[in-house]
Amino acid sequence: MNIKDHIRGIPDFPKPGILFYDISTLLAHSDAWSVAMGRLANDVRKFQPDILAGVESRGFLVAAPLALKLGCGFVMLRKKGKLPGKTIRHEYALEYGTDTIEIQEDAIQKGQRVVILDDLLATGGTMCAGVELLRKIGADVTGAAAIIELNFLPGRKRLSDMGVPCSTLVSYDE
Repeated sequence: MNIKDHIRGIPDFPKPGILFYDISTLLAHSDAWSVAMGRLANDVRKFQPDILAGVESRGFLVAAPLALKLGCGFVMLRKKGKLPGKTIRHEYALEYGTDTIEIQEDAIQKGQRVVILDDLLATGGTMCAGVELLRKIGADVTGAAAIIELNFLPGRKRLSDMGVPCSTLVSYDE
């Protein structure tokens, strides 16, 4: 099955000149979604995770079912102010300004093997910020994964420069 057949491209979203790769159509097709999760499970298994970390919000859609499939835990990396209890945060640079992601202070034990997941890897900014946050709380980030990779952007290289291998199911060159 070609997973790309179940991913819709939406031109000029969220702004003119951007082609948005929408996984809603993949999620809605039970067979394609099952195949995608099976393939991703095979890729992520090699990183030997104890726990999966999903990046808000579409990363939750990938990491939660994958954690069930792999028999490991799932934690959320969320935007500032969205998690209850004590949190650890990491501020990172965006093209214009900054953003902040957080994790609950007790979500991961020091030394746990963590794989970070999102739906799409583009510039790698949010994924790299997630790696830094996870390392800040003592996690051993063994890998990263996404459904889609935009090859023309530097996400994979940025993760590699941090020593984090990455797996993706499909890629686009434009």
